[in-house]
Amino acid sequence: MITSPHFAGRRYAVLGLARTGLAVVRALLASGARVMAWDSRDEPRQTLANAFGDRVELADPVLADLTGFDGIVVSPGVPINRHPIGDAALRHGVPLIGDIELFAQARASLPPHRVVGITGTNGKSTTTALVHHLLHSAGVTTLMGGNIGLPILGEAPLPEGGVYVLELSSYQIDLTHSLDCDVAALLNITPDHLDRYGTFAAYAAAKARLFAMQGADHPAVFGISDTETLDVALREELRRGKDMVQRVDGADIAAFQGEWPALQGPHNLQNAAAAVAIVTALGLTEAQWRAGLAGFRGLPHRMERVAESGGVLFINDSKATNPASAAPALAAFPPLPAAPEHRRIHWILGGLPKGDDLDECAPWFGHIAAAYTIGDAGPRFAELLEPHMPVHRAEMMAEAIRHAIAAAVPGDVVLLSPACASFDQFRDYEARGDAFRQIVAALLEGEPRP
Repeated sequence: MITSPHFAGRRYAVLGLARTGLAVVRALLASGARVMAWDSRDEPRQTLANAFGDRVELADPVLADLTGFDGIVVSPGVPINRHPIGDAALRHGVPLIGDIELFAQARASLPPHRVVGITGTNGKSTTTALVHHLLHSAGVTTLMGGNIGLPILGEAPLPEGGVYVLELSSYQIDLTHSLDCDVAALLNITPDHLDRYGTFAAYAAAKARLFAMQGADHPAVFGISDTETLDVALREELRRGKDMVQRVDGADIAAFQGEWPALQGPHNLQNAAAAVAIVTALGLTEAQWRAGLAGFRGLPHRMERVAESGGVLFINDSKATNPASAAPALAAFPPLPAAPEHRRIHWILGGLPKGDDLDECAPWFGHIAAAYTIGDAGPRFAELLEPHMPVHRAEMMAEAIRHAIAAAVPGDVVLLSPACASFDQFRDYEARGDAFRQIVAALLEGEPRP
């Protein structure tokens, strides 16, 4: 784990005891800090007590006396805009921080290294994994963590010359104050998490804070697909000079995209371009990143190829939880040149909606042979799509997949790209994607295609 003498003798309250919270408690204790911890659920509190006994004070920091504490370490999932911990922090003059801020404070104790920070509404997990893969393929010691699911403090420190590659959500950036990334990237900003931020402008400002923390002598990389990201890029060009800011769209590497089976579609071209810009800033050569791109296998639930049968491709894009993230998947499968009139995509969509329209997907409706709507959003999405394409109101995923398999012909794509959250029918997007994969396998086994 990552520890630091910086924390020795200091006092911290930790709120939220899932995987990241437990990693924080463990690292702080190993560093010699005094720790109070709490979770609203009984099971995590019991896990904490079993693991650490009386080494940790079990108390709710909202109600406790926090006089003299050095920080309240909050899980990114805690809604600080409406949780009473914000008032408690103000009352006692204690900063709200997260595990990424603790990592930033510990950096001075670690062997010399570099840090990459990657944020954006969509594509950040793929880009983070890709940067990590390119570095590893080139022989650079590297570690991936942050929002991608690996608590950074729970990992062993890298040796000298290593690169930490961090995926950073806006929630994590909110709780970070001193992370100066050696390279930082913003892929895009589209409306999301407005229940927390209130306005799109406030959400965009949260993303932009990653660059405000960054030294002007460190490079920054920006996508060019939306005006909000371009606005941040322009401000950073004015602050640090154009030589330290790179805007990417992938046009300069598009000729190579056919070599990357896991990185198809315009969104993945920009993700790849951002990754290439990052690793180039870290010193990789074109030969190194081209070899690495060809070997990238992608991430589960993100344009994941789960099966191919009878010339029909089955794609699990369950991570597409809003229309903006579903649109690039639709764009990735245009009609084939040999049959430009043939629409290829059998689109399975629906779930718990984050909005009332599919406007961001509309430019690609011409790619869709039929839509199969499921979940709470199904009736509304069917109404929106029926003027443009055949629609099957399936409600449940198994029925949608069954209809899609029956209708698909060689060259078609059965695509789960829901444009919705999963919580109406599934625990999370991963459970939804796993269900898609399992149902496809079962149906193909039961109804083999020629």
